[in-house]
Amino acid sequence: MKIGIVISTTRPSRIGHRVAGWIASQAPEGVTAEVVDLAEVALPFFADSAHPKLGRYTEPATIAWAERVSGYDAMIFTVAEYNGGYPAPLKNAIDALYPEWNDLPVGVVGYGWGGAGRAVTALRPVLENIKAVRVDGPALTFGTHLTPEGEFLTDARDLAVPALYADLAARVPARV
Repeated sequence: MKIGIVISTTRPSRIGHRVAGWIASQAPEGVTAEVVDLAEVALPFFADSAHPKLGRYTEPATIAWAERVSGYDAMIFTVAEYNGGYPAPLKNAIDALYPEWNDLPVGVVGYGWGGAGRAVTALRPVLENIKAVRVDGPALTFGTHLTPEGEFLTDARDLAVPALYADLAARVPARV
């Protein structure tokens, strides 16, 4: 099984790479976990002329993104909270595609003050609309689980990441 772990932020001061790396380090045997940095994906905003629902992409960045997403059995979004919502690069990465998300198991791991609870909640209807299979992961809070600089304060093994991987794996066979 191959899982993409998406860093939802692109700010230079971000800590998403630390959260994504921590999640990847807990991949069980038989799972290839690949960190996907949206800063490197560099998708333009709504550059394709056809609606994403049709899956007829013309922009090279969108085509490459569609191929990359299609290569995963599941994905995990690491979600920071910006002003009560999730980062615009993540929304753009989701909105650029449509058929590739259908029935794809997508785990959600929030991090930040309050575990990114508002951002994770705001993401729920978006994932429902694209017909992704949402799987909730742990909520990592500053001061309890990690510092605002991304240093982990606790042994993360007890924070439900193994259960997240198991839940995603259980939902993969539903994709045909």
